[in-house]
Order: sequence, then structure tokens, then C-alpha cells
Amino acid sequence: MFKRLLLGAAAGAAGTTALNAVTYADMAWRARPASSTPEDTVEKLSDAVGVEVPGDGDDRANRLSALGALSGLVSGVGVGAAYGLLDAVGLRPNRAGGALLVAAGAMVGTNGPMFALQVTDPTSWSVADWVTDVVPHLAYGAVVAATYAALVD
Repeated sequence: MFKRLLLGAAAGAAGTTALNAVTYADMAWRARPASSTPEDTVEKLSDAVGVEVPGDGDDRANRLSALGALSGLVSGVGVGAAYGLLDAVGLRPNRAGGALLVAAGAMVGTNGPMFALQVTDPTSWSVADWVTDVVPHLAYGAVVAATYAALVD
């Protein structure tokens, strides 16, 4: 079981790289700015649990940015690890189903806390907003499922 967890985590890391590549390519293509939602989420979460992010001005902003990025990495590796655990208990779907399951899990795992903390409201997103979020997550899911299959099959 532990081996499947680690293989899933490795697949999650590969998927996270794919998600980041698709996101940055989109940002370059459309000249759109980075989203502030990761650091906004960290800031709201730190307020909610009463743990202050240290620093003032740019120092604090830089820490929030870094913690936001790290939270995405943790989420991506964690969802991949969960996929490995599903396989360990005999619940791995086919590759296409796995890709969709992983993409949906990653979207819920990242957007859920943002919604709960009132950082964003997906019900108010435009079609372009949804495409901007869904496409990188589909790339993530596809790479996680393919990488995991390559590692275990």
C-alpha cells in the first residue's frame, strides 16, 4: 500500500508540472496575470486559524505568494497519492476515468477551500474563467493517470 501511495505521489508531482505548464502557457499566450487566489486563500486561512504570516509589506506578500504556490504543490502531490491509495484498495478506474476522477478531485480540493473561505465563487465564473480552470486540471488528471499507469503496469 505504501508503495502505491508513493507512486501516486510521484504521478501527482508529474501532473502538477503539467498543470503549471498549461497554466503558464495560457498566461503567456493571453498575456493574463497570475491569479491571486492561492495567496488570498493562505491569508484567509491564516486569519481563520489565528496563525499570523510574519513580515510586513513585500516580505509578507512574498511569503503569502510562496505559501500559495506550495499549497498547490501539496494539493497536486496529495491528490496523486490518494489516487495511488485507491489503486491499493482495488478501486483504480480505467485511464480515462482515472484522469477525469483525478482532475475533478484536484478541482474540488483546490476550489473547495477557496469557496469555503469566500475567496472565489465558481457560480459567478464566466465561461472563460471555467475554461481557464478546467483545462489545466484536465492536463493534470491525464498526466497523473498516464504516469501512474506507466509506473505500476
